[in-house]
Amino acid sequence: MKLFRRELILIFLSIVAFSCRNPKKDQSANFYKNNEITCTTKECQGTYQGPEFVNGEDIAHQFSNTMSAKVGDQLKALYKTGKQSKVDFSKIKMTTEGMGSGIVTYYLSIPFVSVKEKCDAYTSFDHVGGWNHPPALQERKVQLQKVLMKGHQLNISDLKTTKEGLQEYWIQWKNKVIQSECE
Repeated sequence: MKLFRRELILIFLSIVAFSCRNPKKDQSANFYKNNEITCTTKECQGTYQGPEFVNGEDIAHQFSNTMSAKVGDQLKALYKTGKQSKVDFSKIKMTTEGMGSGIVTYYLSIPFVSVKEKCDAYTSFDHVGGWNHPPALQERKVQLQKVLMKGHQLNISDLKTTKEGLQEYWIQWKNKVIQSECE
């Protein structure tokens, strides 16, 4: 009889333990796809799909950081193989479907245009943006001054905004090390 009680208690505790799972957490974990980015000689494009915020941090907007790093890497790779390029700001595509709902699909396409002269290329890339707030462009300009070659400037896009309200400035410049001959 004692054995039967122990088994019942174990079964009861197991039921209680499994019924306390957070279904919302499980649902977002299954839905979450991040950083699917592909780069070619023509563009880098990708999609983030998942939660907008986790523990108060704007996780979805961090996809801009990931994309910026990939674009910078691709611009450097193109430059090193003699296919010098720069980002074509006028053709950047950004969408943020679902922004404000908790789950978002953030799509980015950052196209390149080839340039003839090595010193017309750009090999570094970044952004400054706002997910429900204006971008701190002046702060970012100050932060990036230390990466510029003497006499060079940042090349900054016009403000890009999705219909849901994401705001981004995209920024490119000549990398001091990769393009040292352009000083």
